[in-house]
Amino acid sequence: MEKRGSPVRALFYRLVLINGSVFTLGTLALALAPATVSYPLVLAEVPVLVVGLAVILVATTVLLRRSLAPLDMLTAVMERVELMRSQDRLPDDDNADLRRVISTFNAMLDRLEEQRSQRSAEVLAGQESERRRIARELQDEIGQRLAGALLSLERVTDRAPAALLWDLRQVQNEVRGSLDDVRQVARRLRPAVLEELGLADAVAALAAEFTAASGVPVLRTGDPWPIGLAPQTQLAIFRIAQESLTNVSRHAAAEKVELTLACGPRALIFTVRDDGCSGPVAEGAGIRGMRERAMLIDGDLTVSSPPGGGTLVTLVVPLGRATA
Repeated sequence: MEKRGSPVRALFYRLVLINGSVFTLGTLALALAPATVSYPLVLAEVPVLVVGLAVILVATTVLLRRSLAPLDMLTAVMERVELMRSQDRLPDDDNADLRRVISTFNAMLDRLEEQRSQRSAEVLAGQESERRRIARELQDEIGQRLAGALLSLERVTDRAPAALLWDLRQVQNEVRGSLDDVRQVARRLRPAVLEELGLADAVAALAAEFTAASGVPVLRTGDPWPIGLAPQTQLAIFRIAQESLTNVSRHAAAEKVELTLACGPRALIFTVRDDGCSGPVAEGAGIRGMRERAMLIDGDLTVSSPPGGGTLVTLVVPLGRATA
């Protein structure tokens, strides 16, 4: 049952009023006009009826079209809206009957985006906490055990007969390589350099590590890295750079990667561009994770394929939010 004063009831009354007004005016025009309609119908009177009917239909169509136009916009927004990348809102309309529907729909989108942002913040905070825990365990437990095993192997090697030296040194190399892998994984999980030295050094270390592992050079261009960025902004930029470079190593077959930072008067723009051959593909968990991180700092992240090939990841963060 519809409530009194609801948008649907108001629209119903408006449609009844429009149709009633059009037919009333048509009836008055026919009654007051010099033309008459007789029975049986005379052929000369047919044009009068056709013109009158056409006027009524045109007037009804125009008035109803104007009243129902916001519903088309509402349908279009509902079809394309996406909570992770949406600033879509219906504009305020002069149509008083649907104004409440529009404002309610916009308020619903605001609530959904806020709830999504809160849930994403909780999930990402939990992920970072779990990353730190796993990194500590890797360093404090597995790393320490591997380091102890390496020291024991060195002592055994010093006393071992010559026939076993080559085998023992091979085992030493394997253990040393495993220790390096554990430390590398721990650094990826918990970028201590980000906390200790800041974003610029953390990204530089990340780029150097990527180049050492893949052989692909990373160029850093643009403005100097600003001081005073919020910790959440620094972490988001670092993780987006990390995920972008991971995607490059897995999919791009690139020969060069360029990291660019531009500090405008209103926004901070960070881009990662490669010259590979893959271009953007269907968005997976990695790109969705980057979008969620961008959303948490009120940023906008786009993934595109620029002319010439490759992939371009662009993060735009309002400057006030970046330093808040």
